[in-house]
Amino acid sequence: MFTALIIIIFLSVLVLIHELGHFLTAKKFNVFIEEFGIGLPPRIFGKKKGEVMYSINALPIGGFVKIAGENQEELVNEQIPKDRIFYNLKVWKRFLILIAGVAMNFLLGWVLISLIFFIGIPKAVVITQVQTDTPAGQAGLKINDVVVGFKNVEDLIGFINQNKGQKISLKVERGGEERTFEMTPRINPPQNQGALGVALSDTGQENQGVFKSVWNGLKASVNIFAMVFVGIAGLLKSAILGKASLEAVTGPVGIVKITAQASHMGFIYLMQLLALISLNLAALNIFPFPALDGGRILFLIIEKIKGSPLPKRFEQYANATGMVLLLLLMVLITVKDIIRIF
Repeated sequence: MFTALIIIIFLSVLVLIHELGHFLTAKKFNVFIEEFGIGLPPRIFGKKKGEVMYSINALPIGGFVKIAGENQEELVNEQIPKDRIFYNLKVWKRFLILIAGVAMNFLLGWVLISLIFFIGIPKAVVITQVQTDTPAGQAGLKINDVVVGFKNVEDLIGFINQNKGQKISLKVERGGEERTFEMTPRINPPQNQGALGVALSDTGQENQGVFKSVWNGLKASVNIFAMVFVGIAGLLKSAILGKASLEAVTGPVGIVKITAQASHMGFIYLMQLLALISLNLAALNIFPFPALDGGRILFLIIEKIKGSPLPKRFEQYANATGMVLLLLLMVLITVKDIIRIF
């Protein structure tokens, strides 16, 4: 229940921030905005302020902004002045409205990562892999267990090597509770397994000053954004060549599992996860694929070069096809996530 609530909050924050970017930029250019909604319809409550309907909706996931003329296939009220309809704006204004959602997701990720650098993350040794039929596996150690009493991986490995063949006790933190496990490090373990049969990782970050946090947060955000964008391009290239693999891709079910693990590790790790998801969404949305903001921006660039808009029907079919392909991909990834769990 707690994990489900966190997921709803995460999605709502990420989508609302994205839509708020579109809303504020459209407002800046005096575009007619019909509605800004929190959650998805059906509507529970709505209040009109000026010409905009602000609504609260039944499905508590994200939100939306309805801009007059954003979807060309929809009929626009004839009473709305033509210069306040989205598709009648100059190309550069439409470009800024479309890219504003991506910019807001990137900004959220940057702010959160900067906060993490400023606050700092307590140093810890985390178990990232546990192999079966090993001392660690038989004792009951699990992935994401935090080993207590050691500053770094090097200290823990030194302790294990000094006690090969002798029973040792390791304290780990799991789900906010400390537990003790007994095991005997192997003297001659199989190759690439180690004495206990675990993979370990140092985590933590010393707190930094405000300006250093902001600068390092920006660099980290740009790097994450670039890696995700390149990863999406690589996945698309592999799909075209018939060599695509979804093993490293995580969907909604996988995110639920990761969020559950992060929630046990503490608030700072949830903040880190939200930042990563926000930057992932920014990179995904800016990708030049139909139905995404990046695809619509690509059509704008073509319009600018061509000197006239692309045929409405072409854009409609391209966006509809893109949406179908994205939904099919989401289904495949979800099935993969479920198979991994069970």
